[in-house]
Amino acid sequence: MDNDRIVRIGTVIIVTVGLVILSFIAAPFLMGILKPSEDQAAVGYTSETVRAEVLNIQEEGRITVGKQEQTYQIVEIEVSEGEFKGSHMFLEFGKNQIMPEEYILKAGSEILVTVGISPLDNTSSAFFVDFVRGKALVWIFLLFAVISFVIGSWTGVRSLLGIMVGMGVIILYIIPQIANGANPVVTSIIGSAVFLTVSLYLVYGWRAMTHSAVISMMVSLILTGGVSVFAVKLARLTGFGNENMMFLIQQSENPIDMRGILLAGIIIGSLGVLDDLVVGQSSAVFQLSEVSENLKFKNLYWRAMTIGRDHVAASVNTLVLAYAGESLPMLLLFHITNVNLGMAVNVSFIAEEIVRALAGTIGLFLSIPISTAMACLWVLRKPEVTEIEST
Repeated sequence: MDNDRIVRIGTVIIVTVGLVILSFIAAPFLMGILKPSEDQAAVGYTSETVRAEVLNIQEEGRITVGKQEQTYQIVEIEVSEGEFKGSHMFLEFGKNQIMPEEYILKAGSEILVTVGISPLDNTSSAFFVDFVRGKALVWIFLLFAVISFVIGSWTGVRSLLGIMVGMGVIILYIIPQIANGANPVVTSIIGSAVFLTVSLYLVYGWRAMTHSAVISMMVSLILTGGVSVFAVKLARLTGFGNENMMFLIQQSENPIDMRGILLAGIIIGSLGVLDDLVVGQSSAVFQLSEVSENLKFKNLYWRAMTIGRDHVAASVNTLVLAYAGESLPMLLLFHITNVNLGMAVNVSFIAEEIVRALAGTIGLFLSIPISTAMACLWVLRKPEVTEIEST
């Protein structure tokens, strides 16, 4: 075993152990970040929704809810925050909501409850809302980070940093800009371009292949945005197919372009697969040019396009299956209720999902010839830059 290999293996082991230790150290701090301040309403719940801890189980039995028999419990809880912090109350679990059989409460379980005061006798009572999932999500993320490094080495770490950059751009730029009344389409294209540029250079380095991929990505993003605008207007979609839009209008202080938000969602939703396709095509062209340096533009282009067609076909299958999986409850509902599919496609929220999938997929198809041509031009015009690939 040569010295370089020993050094690489040793580095991987040391960094992996370091990440695990850092995960245990960072977990309590991440818990604090996820915990909202007492004067802030939790997202998706009312201001009366607070955390509570189960102290003990007072009663447990079987009950039928709907058509399902399940376990019910009466538990004693202690409210952990808010106006009733420190109060002990009794709560019924499993009597009003259908739950999987393994979802039962135990002493020490953390849950979300709504606490209210009865106007009749001025007594307080608590009602189960949901489970506290913050810790579980943090541990899953830390597991993801460790595995990303173990499998992907430093490329995996850079990829993880790229994901963080992307989330930062969405949270710190795209969402605030749209909330303040900016054009959602323009904002999403600018934000996506910044994210992809930083992410690509961060993951793949300052290389000729990356330059080609970045340029191709910019062009593909603009075309995807144009196709999305055309499709949304042609289908006369308003953007109100998502029920969250109504809440958004009620809560927002500024006028918001609902159709623009739909378009922005299509663009951002296609980024992941678009990134994969463009980088894959650019890399394929550069690899083919290294294998056969005498290939002319036409031969290089069509050989790479053969790879691209297979790649995009697999990506489209991935997208279709992803949308089908996400829409599975709705499809089951249509089957059970014998809904006429010819009539159902006219419903706004169904039409929006169809347009979202088709417009995004068209953008993916267009990215293949664009990225292939751009990489071919880059390789043939500046053949010396391929030497950078080995660094």
